[in-house]
Amino acid sequence: MLCCGFDSAVTDRANRLRWPRGRRRYDLAVLAELARLRPYEVTLALDGVTRTLPATMVAVGNTAWYGGGLRMCPGADYADGLFDVTVVGPVSRRELVRTRPRLADGTHVEHPAVTVHRAARVELSCAGVSTYADGELVAPLPAVTECVPGALTVVGGGPASIR
Repeated sequence: MLCCGFDSAVTDRANRLRWPRGRRRYDLAVLAELARLRPYEVTLALDGVTRTLPATMVAVGNTAWYGGGLRMCPGADYADGLFDVTVVGPVSRRELVRTRPRLADGTHVEHPAVTVHRAARVELSCAGVSTYADGELVAPLPAVTECVPGALTVVGGGPASIR
């Protein structure tokens, strides 16, 4: 799962904080970023079709799960050769906090500010924003992600077994 926007800003901030230690550092970073919440102007190209839109965050996934069991891209299938791209449009602080519990079961995609797209090639661009994957810095934007079908052999019971 590759993410940018609010969640990457939180991770950026948490990585800069020296206090408190452990999980509380991340909690403090969430509060600080909520205080300055604003939509980002993201340029998103999906299989060559480009649009610029306001977004709170964007997640690009070939599996449903990230961040300790959150189903950010609940319909993603690692075997179909496509990414699911979940875009959270502009939302208020209250709405973002209120919708957070719905990430666990994937029902956040039913929220009117959330759209889901599918594409094999995803290009993201936004000034001053970095992308993260599993909490690790990938790169500052712009970034290009391309799904290569069959590039990895997965042993298991199918898409539902990947977490």
